[in-house]
Amino acid sequence: MKITVLCVGKIKEKFYTAAVEEYVKRLSRYSKVEIAEVQDEKTVEGASEKEEERVRDIEGRRLLSRISDGAYVIALAIEGESMSSVKLAARLEALAASGASHMVFVIGGSLGLSSEVMKRSDMQLSFSKLTFPHQLMRVILLEQIYRSFRIIRGEPYHK
Repeated sequence: MKITVLCVGKIKEKFYTAAVEEYVKRLSRYSKVEIAEVQDEKTVEGASEKEEERVRDIEGRRLLSRISDGAYVIALAIEGESMSSVKLAARLEALAASGASHMVFVIGGSLGLSSEVMKRSDMQLSFSKLTFPHQLMRVILLEQIYRSFRIIRGEPYHK
């Protein structure tokens, strides 16, 4: 199985980069993992809803250009399905068993994901009603994917 974490923007802080690298290393025992980034679009302070939609659409086109046709796409979205770590592990295991060989997790920019990215997604996943910086969300997502593999394999994990 191949896992791609597709993100808008780059990580600037070294501590986030170190955490991402650590989880990618841990995950390499279970799966091929790729971190892919697309450029974020600058947004002016106090932008109108129409301007924000324009920014989401530009970032969305960039994201969609990086998703292969056969990939199973999981969009991270506040309005997505919330689940426990055990349920996420079960869902990922079921997807793999059903033939999903490439899963793409999509993390949007500061304004979220475009409607086109949401339409392309096969699943929408919410980690919380809270908003997180996209750099931190990468770390949280990778930790949960790693935890999922540990659960699937019956290996110990911190509860």
